Amino acid sequence: MHRRGRAFADGVRQATIGALFLVAGCQTQPTNFGKPDDMVDPAAGSQANIGSLSAVIAQNPSDANAYNVRGTAYGRAGKLREAIADFDAALKINPGFYQAYANRALVQRRLGHDDLALADYNKAIEINQSYAVAYVGRGNIYRQGNRVDQALADFNQAIALDANDPRAFHNRGLIYQAKGQHPQAIDDFTKAISLAPGNAEPFEGRGLSYLATGDYKAALEDFNESVKRDKESYTAWTYQGLALEKLGMRDKAFAAFAHASSLNPSYHPAQEGMRRTSGPVQRTT
Repeated sequence: MHRRGRAFADGVRQATIGALFLVAGCQTQPTNFGKPDDMVDPAAGSQANIGSLSAVIAQNPSDANAYNVRGTAYGRAGKLREAIADFDAALKINPGFYQAYANRALVQRRLGHDDLALADYNKAIEINQSYAVAYVGRGNIYRQGNRVDQALADFNQAIALDANDPRAFHNRGLIYQAKGQHPQAIDDFTKAISLAPGNAEPFEGRGLSYLATGDYKAALEDFNESVKRDKESYTAWTYQGLALEKLGMRDKAFAAFAHASSLNPSYHPAQEGMRRTSGPVQRTT
């Protein structure tokens, strides 16, 4: 969730902060939150693991599920082309394999082929209209394409089908945040946290909505939790700096901005935060 740091210069009012959350809520990067298969796991693509899965396929060349499992392993290992080939094989054997369509869609998204991913999610839903995972995946494509109403409808449907999927609540929270409906966003992020307390992203999301509503103390608490869970998140360190700055803790804010900048030297909001908090307080008469 990238934002322009200059909007948080001294004297910025609530209206400006609220406008920025339209950008913050419509992030351009796919979220990995709550979806283990999104995570790159080199061990999944180890020679031993792939070898054992390939042996299963050799013994059962008509087993669509075996190709799906190996494709998932390839995907988790970051071997995306191999993953696509295995999902293609699974679907050739079993054209009604809706899970394989959704898995292939996930890999297509990682390859930047959102149009192909959307087609696969549509097919998965066509085959099984109760498959909540596909609604979450398709909703993310709609959200990132600024098709907000369609995204919201998909996340609502996913939650109706599976009220225990933290990704659906997290992503619906991003939609509410983009619309400036921060109380609803906070409720959804809170639900996501209750379902998956080990993930950093819903804390970051909720902190942003607290920041937008002027509850800087609550925002700081959430950003603290976010950086505990993901110490490499330069955005979370930047947001922590913003909350500290708003609370008047300029030295600590500068340290947070500096740490964010060390993680990503080209991230301008962190650099601008450092500039704002490095000198003496500017007073107006």
